[in-house]
Amino acid sequence: MTKQTRRKPRTRGARIRRALGWTVLALVVAGGGLGYWAYTHLADNLSTVDINQALGKDRPKDVDDGARNILILGSDSRSGANKDLAGGDTGGTARSDTAMVVHLPQGRKRATAVSIPRDTLVSRPACTTASGSALPAADRVMFNSVYTSGGPACVVKTVESMSGVRMDHYVELDFTGFKDLVDALGGVPVTLDRPIHDKESGLDLSAGTHRLDGTGALAFVRTRHGIGDGSDLGRIGLQQKFILALLSELKRQNVLGNPAKLYKTANAATKALTTDSELGSLPKLADFARSLKGLDTSTMETVMLPVDYDTTDPNRVVAAQPQAHDLWTALREDRPVPTDAKRSPAHGG
Repeated sequence: MTKQTRRKPRTRGARIRRALGWTVLALVVAGGGLGYWAYTHLADNLSTVDINQALGKDRPKDVDDGARNILILGSDSRSGANKDLAGGDTGGTARSDTAMVVHLPQGRKRATAVSIPRDTLVSRPACTTASGSALPAADRVMFNSVYTSGGPACVVKTVESMSGVRMDHYVELDFTGFKDLVDALGGVPVTLDRPIHDKESGLDLSAGTHRLDGTGALAFVRTRHGIGDGSDLGRIGLQQKFILALLSELKRQNVLGNPAKLYKTANAATKALTTDSELGSLPKLADFARSLKGLDTSTMETVMLPVDYDTTDPNRVVAAQPQAHDLWTALREDRPVPTDAKRSPAHGG
């Protein structure tokens, strides 16, 4: 794995998964009007994982305050249908390439999304893997390796352990689903101020406007060798640019008002999702999406977990204190995140 160079990370990279998650939910809401066959087919696309059973009762308290916390992961698995995407096979393993906790207060009028840098060193609690075996606790492991070692339930338990915040739901998006979603729209146009040439991904774009198909879009949001210093930090701006272009294209095509386009897009979207079992049905997704009608993107705040460079390995980061503690406390208590809790030594703030 290529080490990151020591530069100040930006705070907006996780927006792609946040916005894509809401887009998927919005598409699913309208799925029930497509007829019994279409409804059944879309329902069969969904994959679920029983997080509650895997974790048992050793978790933060389930507070009935109307707020909801969702862990959203973007998996970089390249096994199966994903093996030829975004640079090729990586041995069939997977990591949580993007991870964020979305906090929805009671009333759903605003939201806070906390991005967890994938190179954050964390203490992984003992947990049960996806295959049912026991995984012992370990200190100083990279956050994105927890998915590889233990699967979704272990990631949820690690996030709950480090934050003290109970995750009410789990949503995962994969490479193939992202690619198919873009292809279902007939591609998405993006405009570049400067060219991108990335030999690793094969992305070769001149300055100007390009309509990217699914494969090109995937390379676009994952490229790092063709921009900046070649680290993971450079692609943050591209990810934000693409998700805004995707949302604009969904609106321009009036997907929700076009049954044929809606079904094709919803089919791709539901194939992209893995959710916890309590959210894993069209009616449940629809109910949850309807609860978000009052939420406006202008009231959604994106925050990066405050981090500092690790004193032993400057290519890794650790949660900065007391900022991280204050941030998680605000989420637990359903309060706005205080300004001081957003300041991160590694960000220069």
